[in-house]
Amino acid sequence: MAIRRIGVGPRMSAAVVHGDTVYLAGQVAEKAAGGSVAEQTREILATIDALLAQAGTDKTKVLFANVWLADVATFADMNSEWDKWVPQGHTPARATVEAKLAAPKYRVEIACVAAI
Repeated sequence: MAIRRIGVGPRMSAAVVHGDTVYLAGQVAEKAAGGSVAEQTREILATIDALLAQAGTDKTKVLFANVWLADVATFADMNSEWDKWVPQGHTPARATVEAKLAAPKYRVEIACVAAI
């Protein structure tokens, strides 16, 4: 079975398609880095939309998402953006945890797996 990589970098690919599944690496907000959790979440979700489209799918087919927050006290801020993004009836399985992220300017990171 073929493997297709999207956004290949020196350490990771932004997405990997294998069979009928696409795996997205953890996405962070580059433009909104240092901004609010809501701003960062909006940018990340837009990036996820673009990667899913490149893979030939969309957010209605997200199977699982992992959300990392630098501060779990911002859970409601992230969820307010998430709830606007996820189409009703298409909520994926999801885990959300507090974790120290790669740099202090990042407050949210989201990875997901979707069907094609």
